[in-house]
Amino acid sequence: MKHSALTLGLLFASGAAFAETTVNSCNREVTFDTPPKAAISNDVNLTEMMLVLGLADKMVGYTGISGWKTLDEEMRDGVEALPELSAKYPTKEVLIGADADFFFAGWNYGMKVGGEVTPETLAPFDIKVYELTESCIHIGAKPKVSMDDMYNDILNLGRIFDIEAKAQELVDGYKTELADFSATLQTGDPLRVFVYDSGEDTPFTAGRYAMPTALIEAAGGQNILDDFEKSWATVTWEEVVERNPEVVVIVNYGNVTAEEKRAFMMGNPAFADMDAVKNDRFVVLEYVEATPGPRNIKAVQKLATGFWGQ
Repeated sequence: MKHSALTLGLLFASGAAFAETTVNSCNREVTFDTPPKAAISNDVNLTEMMLVLGLADKMVGYTGISGWKTLDEEMRDGVEALPELSAKYPTKEVLIGADADFFFAGWNYGMKVGGEVTPETLAPFDIKVYELTESCIHIGAKPKVSMDDMYNDILNLGRIFDIEAKAQELVDGYKTELADFSATLQTGDPLRVFVYDSGEDTPFTAGRYAMPTALIEAAGGQNILDDFEKSWATVTWEEVVERNPEVVVIVNYGNVTAEEKRAFMMGNPAFADMDAVKNDRFVVLEYVEATPGPRNIKAVQKLATGFWGQ
């Protein structure tokens, strides 16, 4: 059968002519014959990546948010038509029961090594998994975290859902915004920065492979645990005190507020000689800003304001 130019154009515009596409996902290749139609995302930052690409109509729900975090107004508007299928990590039955064909998650972002929900356990049910790039360190070697980790996920989602041009436009915009900001940023020697996520007995923090390290560097600082060969993990307070951060970045989420975390550090005699405590220098990032996602560029700007007053 012959097709007119108009018919062919409509086929391409509708996605009917979707060519098989393969993307790298951690240590795997994942091939898609057609764009997913029943996607599920886990966690607030991954869900926001889907929303910023306009993929809500390709989703059947999301998981892993209300058990730990809250949605701000922007996110609530974006997911108002979608159900939260699980308050924390989903079970395999939850994903199968929703007739999902795609799960956007990560290691410690909805999946655990050896857990019941993995790319391998979902494969028999024709649920394909794309893994958050930042999280790949949990199952193998990867380069130190960079802004490219976030860009890579946006671009791969664009390929998977056949909206490459939109994804590329978004990433180009992020890169331009960051470059323009960096060109005007006036800094001194890199500030020593500690990321305080949670924990009083032992702090949970960001190491070499966690997104805040890239954000801090883009803002003119250096993570004092840049040599910590982990993503998000626990260290000792003794290590933090010894490295004497000049600024503490608090990740705000959960039952313990950012102000409570600050008060804990300010009131603990063990931290009294820490430069950040002596000078009361704290910067707060919301969880959705500190993890890979569309708000990372604004997070760099927020950090730079806290670091340099710009």
